[in-house]
Amino acid sequence: MNRIYSFFACCALLLCSVASFAQSTKEEYADRYNLLVKNLGETGVGIETLLDNWKAAYPDDTDMLVASFRYYLAKSQKQEVVRKDVSRYLGMKPILSLKDSLGKDVWFYQETFFDDELFGNATKSIDRAIALNPDRLDMRFSKISSELAYEKDSPDMACQDLKSLITYNYTEKPTWAYKGVEKVDDEFFCAGVQEYCVALFQRGGQKCFDAFKSISELMLQYRPDEHLFLSNMGSYYLVSAQDPKTALKYYTKVLKQDPNDYTAIKNCVLMARNENNVKMEKKYLAQLIKVTESESEKLASQTRLDQLNGKK
Repeated sequence: MNRIYSFFACCALLLCSVASFAQSTKEEYADRYNLLVKNLGETGVGIETLLDNWKAAYPDDTDMLVASFRYYLAKSQKQEVVRKDVSRYLGMKPILSLKDSLGKDVWFYQETFFDDELFGNATKSIDRAIALNPDRLDMRFSKISSELAYEKDSPDMACQDLKSLITYNYTEKPTWAYKGVEKVDDEFFCAGVQEYCVALFQRGGQKCFDAFKSISELMLQYRPDEHLFLSNMGSYYLVSAQDPKTALKYYTKVLKQDPNDYTAIKNCVLMARNENNVKMEKKYLAQLIKVTESESEKLASQTRLDQLNGKK
């Protein structure tokens, strides 16, 4: 009942406000937009009309451009259930697994597809917003996130824009602003870049791994001792390049910077076990027991260490 009331209330607001569009302020347009989104969702009835009138009245209003980006991005997406012959797809776990008539495993995933024209409209809106507000980091991250979702396992645009942003950050040294965040420093910037690296690594596939490596290498040009990106390089060589010796070199550098880095220690344990290097495994198991927050992992690691200490 409340949802029905909200719907008609929003429709009434929209109808009553049509006559006053000409004299509406930017703030009034923003208020109407936020109310419609709150009650009807990002692509609710009447939002496109409101955005068209808002744009006609204030074509370079930042809030209008961001609202248009959000609208067209949401409008461009649809989800479908797809069948795949792999147990993990684009970093996702299946929503359903079955066996076909031959007894072979098949997996089903919920995948997002995009309408190219609508996605293009979204990109035009956020590009204009960034041009008017070049130091709004939240807008730049929003664009890269949309590209990463759109490109899936071939993140060419997302990688290029993120690398351009990194170069801009360290050569121009802008004073960033980020909506809702009071302090935007270099640690905040690095954390944001690392989130994209993690997303690329989890998505998997050679192009995503290559982008993960390329971005991490660029960050290390500007912050050569940053353990986050040194660890990334170790993960790349361990998983993608399958070069454990080079991976160990990077993880050793990481542990000099941060002796309690969980990822580096955990992967060193795995490398030692794969290579049957008992001495190395004992060394890193002892460290893993100290840093892990998982009681079950701590117990399993201690059991394994006790077994190895019993060997001659």
